[in-house]
Amino acid sequence: MITELGHFALILAFLVACIQATVPLIGAHKRWPGWMAVAEPAANAQFLLVAFSFAALMHAFVTSDFSVRLVVLNSHSLKPMLYKISGVWGNHEGSMLLWVLILSLFGASAAWFGGALPPTLKARVLAVQSAIGVAFYGFILFTSNPFLRVAVPPFDGEDLNPLLQDPGLAFHPPFLYLGYVGLSMAFSFAVAALIEGRVDAAWGRWVRPWTLAAWIFLTIGIGLGSWWAYYELGWGGFWFWDPVENASFMPWLLAVALLHSSIVVEKRESLKSWTILLAIMAFGFSLIGTFIVRSGVITSVHAFANDPERGVFILAILALFMGGALTLYAARAGAMEAKGAFSMVSRESGLVLNNLLLAVAAFVVFIGTIWPLVAELTFGRKLSVGAPFFNMAFTPFMVVLGLVLPVGAMLPWKRASLTRTFKALVPAFVLALSLACLAWAVQSGRSMLGPIGLFLGSWLIFGSAIDLWSRTGRSRQISRLLRLPRADWGKSVAHAGLGITMLGISGLMAWEAEDIRVVQIGEPFDIAGYTLVLDKVEDVRGPNYFSTMGTVRLSKDGKPISTMYPEKRNYPVAKMPTTEAAINSGFLRDIYVVIGDPQDGGGWAVRSYYKPLANWIWGGAIMMAIGGLLSLSDRRYRVAAGARKTRVAAGVPAE
Repeated sequence: MITELGHFALILAFLVACIQATVPLIGAHKRWPGWMAVAEPAANAQFLLVAFSFAALMHAFVTSDFSVRLVVLNSHSLKPMLYKISGVWGNHEGSMLLWVLILSLFGASAAWFGGALPPTLKARVLAVQSAIGVAFYGFILFTSNPFLRVAVPPFDGEDLNPLLQDPGLAFHPPFLYLGYVGLSMAFSFAVAALIEGRVDAAWGRWVRPWTLAAWIFLTIGIGLGSWWAYYELGWGGFWFWDPVENASFMPWLLAVALLHSSIVVEKRESLKSWTILLAIMAFGFSLIGTFIVRSGVITSVHAFANDPERGVFILAILALFMGGALTLYAARAGAMEAKGAFSMVSRESGLVLNNLLLAVAAFVVFIGTIWPLVAELTFGRKLSVGAPFFNMAFTPFMVVLGLVLPVGAMLPWKRASLTRTFKALVPAFVLALSLACLAWAVQSGRSMLGPIGLFLGSWLIFGSAIDLWSRTGRSRQISRLLRLPRADWGKSVAHAGLGITMLGISGLMAWEAEDIRVVQIGEPFDIAGYTLVLDKVEDVRGPNYFSTMGTVRLSKDGKPISTMYPEKRNYPVAKMPTTEAAINSGFLRDIYVVIGDPQDGGGWAVRSYYKPLANWIWGGAIMMAIGGLLSLSDRRYRVAAGARKTRVAAGVPAE
C-alpha cells in the first residue's frame, strides 16, 4: 500500500510541476499577482510529494519488500542497514528519484529564501525550475518507474553491486546530485533573467549563493568519489579520467568559472553575456553527464544503465532546455550590454583570464570524453582516450591557472599595477621557489613534476595567506584579520585548498613507489624504507560476504607502526569479488597494501605502494568546500537581502 501511495504521490508531483511551470510564467508576463503567487505553494507541495514518494521507496528497501522489482534487483535481506538505505539510489531508477527530490528541494528553497527577489523574477525562476522537473518526472514515470511490482515475489533479492556497498559510495551520489542538480538554479536564474530582459548587479548577487552552494556539494561529491576509488578499487589511483568522472568534473570547472564571473557582474556590471552563457552551459554539462551515465553510448565502470530508449529521452531533454535557452540567449543579446569599463591590467581582466582557462580546460575534457563516440560514429573505429591525453592536454591550463591566481586575486578593480601587486607577493614567490629547488635537489631522479607541483601548490598557499594579511590595511593587526568578512576568508581558504590538492597530486604522481611480488608467510619485504611482514592469511565471514584476509605488520627501522588487514571479498549472491586495500595513513604518506591470489609454488601475490602526500588531495578538497561554506555564510548576503526588503516595503523599487 505504501508503495502505491509513493507512486501516486510522484504522479501528483508531476501534475503540480506542470501547473507551476505554466501558471506563474503567464502571471509574470501579464503582471497578475494572483497567478504569480501560485509558484510558492506549488513549489512546497511538489517538494513534499516527492519527499513522500522517496520515503515510500526507502521504506520498501528498509523492510526488504521483494514485491517491488527495484528492491529485488538491488537489495538482499542480509545486507547491512546502511546499504539497504543507499541501495535506494544505487541504481538507475532510484537515483533518478533522488535527482527530482533534490530538484524540487532547490525549487522549494528558492520559494523559502527568495523573499528579496522581485515578484516577476521569482515567479519565472520557479517556473523554469519546475519545467526542468516536468521533463524528469516524465522520464521517470514513462521509462524508469521505481515502483513497478513483480507478479511472484522471490524469497530474497539479487543484492546491490558489491562495489557500491561502501560508506564512501553511500554518501557520494547524494552530494554529487546536490551539486549537479543545484546548478539548475543558476540555469533557472539565467533563463528567467533572459525572459525578463534584465541582467544587472542585483542578479549577479542573487545567483552567486545558489552557484556557490552547488559548487560546494559538487566538490564534496567529487572528493568522496575519488577517495572511494582510491581505497576500494585496489588499483591505488585517485582519478582514472573515466567518462563518468569527467561528467562530474566538467560542470565543476564551469561552476568555478561562473562563480568568478558573477562577481564581475555584481561588482562592475561587466561580463553579463558571458556569465549568462556560463550559467546555461554549467547545467547543460550536468545534463550531458546524465546522458553519459545512463545512455550506455560510452562505456564506463560507473555507468548506471545501458538503454538506448532512456538515452534518447535524456538527449531530447538536453536538446529542449539547452536549445531553448541558447535561442533565448541569442534573442536577448541586446539586454546584456556591459556597463563597467576596465583596463587590461585589473581584477576584471584577471577574472576573464581565469574564466578562459577554466572554460578551455572543460572543453578539453569534453573532447577527450566524447571523442571515442565521435570516432566510432564517423570513422567506424573503436578508440579509447586515456590518462596520457588528459594529463598532457589538461595539465598546462592548470599550471597557468596556478601561476596567475595569486596575482589576479590581489589586483584592484578597474585599473591596477602588476609591479605593485607582484611586489607584495615576492615573499610567497621566493619561498615557493626555494621549496621547489629543495625538492629538485633531494629527490631521486630528475622528474620536474614534483618540483613544479610543489612550487605551484606553495605559491597558491602562501599567496592566499599574503592576500588575506594585506586586507588588514596598514594596521596589520590580528584583531583586524579576525574581523574580515567571511567571504574574504572563504576565498583565501578555497584558493589554499586548491594549492594543497595540487601538492598532493604532484607529490603522489612524482614520488610514488610500487612493489609487486609473491610473499611467503613470515617473509619480510621493504618498500621506500618501510618493512612489511605477511604474518597469516585466513578466511573470514562477513554479514553478506566471504573474505580472504591477510595480516601484515608494518614497521620502520625495527619499530612497529601498525598491523594492516588487506582483504579479497566474495559476495555469493551478486557473484562478484571486491578488493579491500589496507592503508596506513600518515601526514606525509600512505602505505597501501593489496592481497591477491594464492600462488602455485606457495605464498600470496601482494602489491604494496608508498604514496607520498596522498591525503593532501582530499584534505585540499575539504578545505575548498570549507572556503565555500565560509563565503556562503558571509553576513553581507543577509544584510543586502534585508536592505532590499526594507526598500521594497518603503515603496522603493528593487534593484
